[in-house]
Amino acid sequence: MKHLPLKQDIFIQNRKRFVSQMSPNSIAIFVSNDETPTNGDATYKFKQNSDLYWLTGITQEDTMMILYPDNPDPKYREVLVLVRPNEIKEKWDGKRLRAAEGKNISGAGMVIWLDTLESVLQTWVHQADAIYLDTNENDRKSVLLRTRDYRFVDEMRERFPLHRFERAAKIMRELRGIKTPLEVEVIQEAIDITDKTFRRVMQFVRPGVMEYEIEAEIMHSFLSQRATGEAYGSIIASGDRARILHYVSNNQECRDGELILMDFGAQYGGYNADLTRTIPVNGKFTKRQKEVYNACLHLHNYAKSLLKPGISLVQYTEKVGEEASKQFVKIGLLTKADLKNDDAENKSFRKYLYHGISHHLGIDVHDLGPRVEPLKPGMVLTIEPGIYIEEEQMGIRIENNVWITKGGNKDLMKNIPITVEEIEAGMKR
Repeated sequence: MKHLPLKQDIFIQNRKRFVSQMSPNSIAIFVSNDETPTNGDATYKFKQNSDLYWLTGITQEDTMMILYPDNPDPKYREVLVLVRPNEIKEKWDGKRLRAAEGKNISGAGMVIWLDTLESVLQTWVHQADAIYLDTNENDRKSVLLRTRDYRFVDEMRERFPLHRFERAAKIMRELRGIKTPLEVEVIQEAIDITDKTFRRVMQFVRPGVMEYEIEAEIMHSFLSQRATGEAYGSIIASGDRARILHYVSNNQECRDGELILMDFGAQYGGYNADLTRTIPVNGKFTKRQKEVYNACLHLHNYAKSLLKPGISLVQYTEKVGEEASKQFVKIGLLTKADLKNDDAENKSFRKYLYHGISHHLGIDVHDLGPRVEPLKPGMVLTIEPGIYIEEEQMGIRIENNVWITKGGNKDLMKNIPITVEEIEAGMKR
């Protein structure tokens, strides 16, 4: 790992939180993700199962976590399963964790090797009344690939058909949505790395620079600050390309007079930052660019004032939409007649703001958390309104990350330049 060691208390607390939600005499088994092939003999870079990482902090393949709080043998009530180090494999692929290292990262009391698991797992399952198994229940999931967690469910159901099976993901959705202060500390580290990177980029951007050169600066800054890398593929969209929400080609020239929308974030210790800023390529906003930017910033601040415990994302999005309609009249995108004739199912403001305003953030960039239920203290969300004007070939989005608390929300990106004046000052050479 590139990052400094995290506090094992993060994962100890997370396991305690999960165990507290388990039914009596039940066992929970979590498995790692697949090592996925690309072409030839190559594989994609391994990415750990997010739920398993949340419980253990282990990024290594072929890892498992078994929680059995009512196990008659106390030393096996939580067991970290690791692949046994192999001298030949290590010569090819690098060092694998030893038992003591796994304990040190996760705080787990017991580590066993994967090749010894079969001899004890069957006994534990036979003693238990229910089995919690994990699957990917993220609402944004769109891929139907039969991944390792689903195949493991199939295997366990076939082997133990008379047991009661429970959904670990249902518990995970509630628990991972609410971050502990220790988790927020790690998110803040990712944000601080992103902050320094944005300041570096403001000094780098100039007419004639290529979008991919900016992307390279971002990656250089991330890695030099011990980030794992990008939280997601950086969006570096100048000119009219800023209206493409997930633009990742990043292969065009940034021209004098254009705005450039940059959506990027660092990953640190498995947790993510998610920042968007829109800046003038030449360092100075035009009068119209400033007008639209300030309208977007107004929506950003308005949304921040609403995002508190008790409101749902559905209610919140509706209120921000109502304010967007007013702002779009002020900057000449809509008329009062447009609002009067609005279609309830397709509001006129959606022509210029066609995405959601917030999503949960954490181990996954689009993290687990409720959409319809009221928000609770501890949740971390983005705030990212945008204004996209096809007729003017302009796209502006402004995004910060906030931590919901009992008293409101705390802007974890409050120190990152955001106003027109701060951005122009930061771009002066």
